[in-house]
Amino acid sequence: MSKALYPGSFDPITNGHLDVIERASKIFETLEVVIMNNPTKKTTFTVEERLEMLHRVIARFPNVTCSAQEGLTVDYAKRVGADVLVRGIRAVMDYEYELQQATANMVLSPNIETVFLLTRPKYSFLSSSVVKQIALNKGELHLFVPDEIKDIILRKYETTPENPI
Repeated sequence: MSKALYPGSFDPITNGHLDVIERASKIFETLEVVIMNNPTKKTTFTVEERLEMLHRVIARFPNVTCSAQEGLTVDYAKRVGADVLVRGIRAVMDYEYELQQATANMVLSPNIETVFLLTRPKYSFLSSSVVKQIALNKGELHLFVPDEIKDIILRKYETTPENPI
């Protein structure tokens, strides 16, 4: 049985992330979308809010689950018996970073593979930062995030007076 993990911060999840989830769910028997705590990254949404958004979005995929974890992704992968890490690549800049991460993971755990899924061109510009900037400025979100989570994002920006980006 092939189990894959799709790790990230998902702050918030975007249509680009959703596209990777949908495509990976067709490739692997099970896929776990994992919010990995990155202490060097300042997030806007709490872990609980990000999990709620993920739960809403992945409900349509019977073989996809989600969780929040800490530590090294490869250590978590070993604990849960995952043999693949899925990563999305938007541009060359992503590839350089992801190559470093994948190589480090290969050294730490040679039995866990990293699979890169290229972003569809219509999402190549899209990032969580773009979504947060649009939400902060009261822009239309429907082209950028799944409908199931727009209310959570809008609520965050209605109740946060300072710039949460």
